[in-house]
Amino acid sequence: MRIHLIAVGTRMPGWVESAFADYAARLPRECSLQLVEIAPGQRGKNADIARAKQAEGEKILRAIPRDAYVIALDERGEALPSTGWSEAMKAWLQMGRDVCLLVGGPDGHAPEVLARADRKWSLSKLTLPHALVRVLVAEQLFRAHSLLVNHPYHRA
Repeated sequence: MRIHLIAVGTRMPGWVESAFADYAARLPRECSLQLVEIAPGQRGKNADIARAKQAEGEKILRAIPRDAYVIALDERGEALPSTGWSEAMKAWLQMGRDVCLLVGGPDGHAPEVLARADRKWSLSKLTLPHALVRVLVAEQLFRAHSLLVNHPYHRA
């Protein structure tokens, strides 16, 4: 199984790339984490936000591997504790399908992306910068795996 983090946004700061790479490297091969960056839609003065969101959604949908299990990260989604992420990862490993975690653009996901999702998760009631979301997801996936193998990383 591979986990694909499909995220709108490119050209992240070095600290984001470094932290993401660090947590991704800690995951074992049976649940490797791969980042797929999606170029954001055009925004700016007089921009058509709906069109930008639609363009991002189309790119996200094209990036999802065939038969993948899809989780859209959305503010209206279900909030899981770290142990819930671990239970989900256990189910993913048993399922044997690739898993995609989707991060939308600054205006969220296009309706078609949300319709494609098998589940919708919320990371927090806080509004988080997209760069930080990448690091947070990678860390939670590592934490989820550490819980599965009884590694002492998680001490809650």
